[in-house]
Amino acid sequence: MQQIIRAIGLMSGTSMDGIDVALIETDGLAYVKPLNSAVLPYNEDFKKQIEQALADAQSVTNRQERPGCLNEVEQAITAWHIYAVAQLGEIADVIGFHGQTVLHRPDEGYTIQLGDGAALARESGMNVVFDMRANDMVHGGQGAPLVPIYHQALAAQLDEQTRKNGVGFINIGGISNATFVFEGQDPIALDCGPGNALLDQWVQSEANIAYDDGGLIADKGVAHDDVIERYVRLPFFDREGPKSLDRGDFTLEHVQGMALADGAATLAKLTAAAIAKSATDLDQMPKTLIVSGGGARNACIMRYLSEIMGDAVNVAASDTYGFSSDMMEAEAWAYLAVRSLKGLPLTFPSTTGCEKPVTGGVLAKAI
Repeated sequence: MQQIIRAIGLMSGTSMDGIDVALIETDGLAYVKPLNSAVLPYNEDFKKQIEQALADAQSVTNRQERPGCLNEVEQAITAWHIYAVAQLGEIADVIGFHGQTVLHRPDEGYTIQLGDGAALARESGMNVVFDMRANDMVHGGQGAPLVPIYHQALAAQLDEQTRKNGVGFINIGGISNATFVFEGQDPIALDCGPGNALLDQWVQSEANIAYDDGGLIADKGVAHDDVIERYVRLPFFDREGPKSLDRGDFTLEHVQGMALADGAATLAKLTAAAIAKSATDLDQMPKTLIVSGGGARNACIMRYLSEIMGDAVNVAASDTYGFSSDMMEAEAWAYLAVRSLKGLPLTFPSTTGCEKPVTGGVLAKAI
């Protein structure tokens, strides 16, 4: 029997709204049991610091560089995560620490997630696995997405008929990514395009609102298909997967001058259209799409996705299947930490484009 390990996963994603914390037990294979979770929201001042870090990171040419405010923000990111673990109040064998992505340049061979794994291990008293993207890039991969192997473990919990017809796991965070799981195959994965990031930026810039809660603003608008077509003509959409994105790879240029609600509707439909487009090169269309992340709570995005995919595909939030929509990525980082400890692959040629299945992560031991 495989060893069961308790693991905490920490995720601060491209939406930059806070830290998701999840405790699971797993063997790093098919057995996964969520145990506890918590959320630590960032305050507005710290969100602005992260935004400045994103700007300062644009000048980086080496992933060890920390120009501008990056050192200061890295220390603060670590402190926030130390506090998040303390707030959860649980003891685990290992922590999977994602950190905060401030730059992702796969075509140039580097990615930067701010966070000091050794400091987190020292202060929490638990072993920490961090920097899990780098080894994939050393082996020719995009360094993202890393969650697909966890999606495959979740798919194993679904009924036989659902598994047989193929399952797509869609995460709509700041960026959208997809994992397609077909029985007997390694998972297929790629970043799809903008998720919530552009929509959040739009309502922030036009109405000083943090995000379109539930899609209520978008629901009042009319999506402009000609604008969506301009976005999907960008070079990213012509590239075959596996492929990945930086949060700054898409901008608001094509929606400038639109009414607030119309811009929101257009960006919501763009998110859905990008997800649908990601499945067009598959040999088989999955009959089930399981959606997680903040976008799963945006009724407008979900409606557009259902309409575009058509009646042959069932689109539903992950909670419908008993999986946590909000905690899936944090759980995944816990799961990946366990696989890292066991030397199991985190990424595959079909998920990141790496030359062979590779493990990853750096282990910081508790002192």
